[in-house]
Amino acid sequence: MRAEAAAARLRRICLALPEAEERETWEVPTFRVRGKIFAMWSGRDGRPSLWCKAPPGSQAILIGADPQRFFAPPYVGHKGWIGIWLDGNVDWSEVGALVERSWRLTAPRRLARSRAVDESR
Repeated sequence: MRAEAAAARLRRICLALPEAEERETWEVPTFRVRGKIFAMWSGRDGRPSLWCKAPPGSQAILIGADPQRFFAPPYVGHKGWIGIWLDGNVDWSEVGALVERSWRLTAPRRLARSRAVDESR
């Protein structure tokens, strides 16, 4: 998948979440909820990737399970963020789940709970 197509698909996933917005920071698209970053696009090293928050311990599990797809991103990897390469065969449902989990970790609790209520209807 071309980088532009991957970026467009990631953008649709991120912006479908409540109160999500896109802002360019550090010359790359970042996705935020109420001003806090929950995901970002990177073209570092010429390869498109997604960086997003992950619960404690998830980073080691994902990288250990598939180091060809997952990595610890620079600058935020030490905080537990996970990187996933968006070239090659991408499981977009998995990307969507990672983005939503990151959004839930970032969004205020009431907003995150409201999404769970909306989904159950």
